[in-house]
Amino acid sequence: MMLDGTEDEEKFLAAGIAGLQQNSFYMHRALDSNNLRDALKYSAQMLSELRTSKLSPHKYYELYMRAFDQLRKLEMFFEEETRRGCSIIDLYELVQHAGNILPRLYLLCTVGSVYIKSKEAPAKDVLKDLVEMCRGIQHPVRGLFLRSYLSQVSRDKLPDIGSEYEGDADTVADAVEFVLQNFTEMNKLWVRMQHQGPAREKEKREKERSELRDLVGKNLHVLSQIEGVDLDMYKDAVLPRVLEQVVNCKDELAQFYLMDCIIQVFPDEYHLQTLDVLLGAYPQLQASVDIKTVLSQLMERLSNYAASSAEVLPEFLQVEAFSKLSNAIGKVIEAQPDMPTVGVVTLYSSLLTFTLHVHPDRLDYADQVLGACVKKLSGKGKIEDNKATKQIVALLSAPLEKYNDVMTALKLSNYPRVMEYLDIPTTKVMATVIIQSIMKNGTHISTSEKVDALFGLIKGLIKDSDGVPKDELDEDDFKEEQNSVACLIQMLYNEDQEEMFKIIDTVRKHILTGGPTRLPFTVPPLVFSSLKLVRQLQGQEENPFGDDASVTPKKIFQLLNQTIETLSGVLAPELALHLYLQCAEAANDCDLEPVAYEFFTQAYILYEEEISDSRAQVTAIHLIIGTLQRMHVFGVENRDTLTHKATGYSAKLLKKPDQCRAVYACSHLFWVDDHDNLKDGERVLLCLKRALRIANAAQQMSNAARGNTGSVMLFIEILNKYLYFFEKGNLQVTVAAIQGLIELIMNEMQSDTTTSDPAADAFLASTMRYIEFQKQKGGTVGEKYEALKVSHAG
Repeated sequence: MMLDGTEDEEKFLAAGIAGLQQNSFYMHRALDSNNLRDALKYSAQMLSELRTSKLSPHKYYELYMRAFDQLRKLEMFFEEETRRGCSIIDLYELVQHAGNILPRLYLLCTVGSVYIKSKEAPAKDVLKDLVEMCRGIQHPVRGLFLRSYLSQVSRDKLPDIGSEYEGDADTVADAVEFVLQNFTEMNKLWVRMQHQGPAREKEKREKERSELRDLVGKNLHVLSQIEGVDLDMYKDAVLPRVLEQVVNCKDELAQFYLMDCIIQVFPDEYHLQTLDVLLGAYPQLQASVDIKTVLSQLMERLSNYAASSAEVLPEFLQVEAFSKLSNAIGKVIEAQPDMPTVGVVTLYSSLLTFTLHVHPDRLDYADQVLGACVKKLSGKGKIEDNKATKQIVALLSAPLEKYNDVMTALKLSNYPRVMEYLDIPTTKVMATVIIQSIMKNGTHISTSEKVDALFGLIKGLIKDSDGVPKDELDEDDFKEEQNSVACLIQMLYNEDQEEMFKIIDTVRKHILTGGPTRLPFTVPPLVFSSLKLVRQLQGQEENPFGDDASVTPKKIFQLLNQTIETLSGVLAPELALHLYLQCAEAANDCDLEPVAYEFFTQAYILYEEEISDSRAQVTAIHLIIGTLQRMHVFGVENRDTLTHKATGYSAKLLKKPDQCRAVYACSHLFWVDDHDNLKDGERVLLCLKRALRIANAAQQMSNAARGNTGSVMLFIEILNKYLYFFEKGNLQVTVAAIQGLIELIMNEMQSDTTTSDPAADAFLASTMRYIEFQKQKGGTVGEKYEALKVSHAG
């Protein structure tokens, strides 16, 4: 059916174009021979093609434009005729003899244009006559195009100020009256289009009407271009008449489009000065009109106007724009009880943007907008509509973008109340926006109260929300979220140590609600932030308050012990062990032996009870040895206990090479530079010999399992340890021992059972070069190395 209708329409259009072209041909022939009577006859026949009712507005427009081009040529002919002495008044009378009304009116408008140019009659009289005559066409489409033609030919001939057609007093009023009358009639025709044809084609008609809207809107554009329309005339004559037509037409499409036109074509200053009148029309519009969009556009225009120059801001204060807009939004929402949530939030988002531009210093206004939004959202529960949540994010982001400071947003008491209406995913989005704002602007959050308020806002990232399955979270997104929280924790700082301690305690209370997946991300930054405070306290000569002070390293360490303990319960023992050792080192620097010992004890318990993976054990034991080696606070008994444990763990590692490396690393526990009481040459040598035995056992196991002894890399590594302690002055490490080890390595490398290892070869060659270099140094170092004989593998 639709296809047949379209084909028929194409046929009608083709027939109309053919008839129009044929008659325009004869019209041109008559024009060329200056035959006025024939020219009028054929032009009328040509224009009769526009009388069709069988074309859609889109196709009718094609036909109209062809006729329009011919009418421009006819107008030029009429101008020449008047120059040749033909009376324009007679011509004006003559064209009214055309048989059909539509061609007659098109010809009348064409001659009328020449009539006005001739200035033989006042422009206002001719225009008034034409606009009245056009009432003769009441068919919506034909009438709209006819009046569009009238508007087109008359727009440069209006009796405006400074125009050559300006007449006596009140000429601008006449021009305005003409345009308003034409606009009113066109709007009536446009609205009437919806009632043409069967009800089942209503959607199609609405689409066609939408295509024709610019014909009506052009009148408002013409009005805005009239020089004589100043603010007073706009306020008294133009706006009331236009709004009257908009409200009275009671048509959804017309009201939405025309309100948008008013906002777009007239100056911002006029909107500001007529805000009462303009806003008064909104509640009178049809309930189905998308008022939120139009009202938002008005506020956006006014926001941009305010931002354009500081000089215009007093005007906004003078007319009390904020309160008027705020009241108008309230009335619009009341008038449309079924307005969707997205509409409500969009309106308040636009109002907040307006407020931040016009009254940046009035935080109470911004808070008032948020409060009004909360009031309208109350009872709706969590908002899950995607469009609405996007608008809430825009609403909440506006203060952050304006002030570049989260602290300002925290002063808005209704800010967190709006956030409560967000669903879980959007709460996270908003929390991320807040953190990004802090990062971008380097915001300084320096009190525990502010930190508490901030963490209340970003709680979507801090703790698990009820009803959200864990497996729905994307792992990469989750890591990114938690890393941003970790960065935020690092940024919280106050030079006042007591306040900083309160901040740490506040953060701790929030992050401990985070559950097992979040703690491994959030506990480490808190620990390092706390250790930073410990270093500051340690830097003071003496705590002026003594042990009664509210902040002492001991108190911080107690807090840290409890905090790190949570990690061992959430399957992150390696991380907990690492943090315990960091705290032990800090306690060492504060000379708190019992505290340091306790942290080591906790680390050892974790190692024994929680860390079973062999690789994790190797990493952990080297961390333990490295940290213990740097400790100087322990007495002999405590140090021996911890050292004995460390060497015991080293010897019990699963793989022989790992055992060997851990045992020779333990040798450093018995020889600490700058601490003579921590230098035990015999125990160093015992560790090295034990490492050699393990290396030897590793070779034998390899030989038994694979038929070769493997690499000699372990022996070369032990040789380097021997050289280290030899150079450090450990008398137990003798030249003979080193010499024997070198010869052992050389023999092993020449053995048929040894596997070739380029890395071991390079390491040995480098070691031999080092010995030669030390020999050539001379002095005491040279003397030490002189007795060593370096031989090279063949």
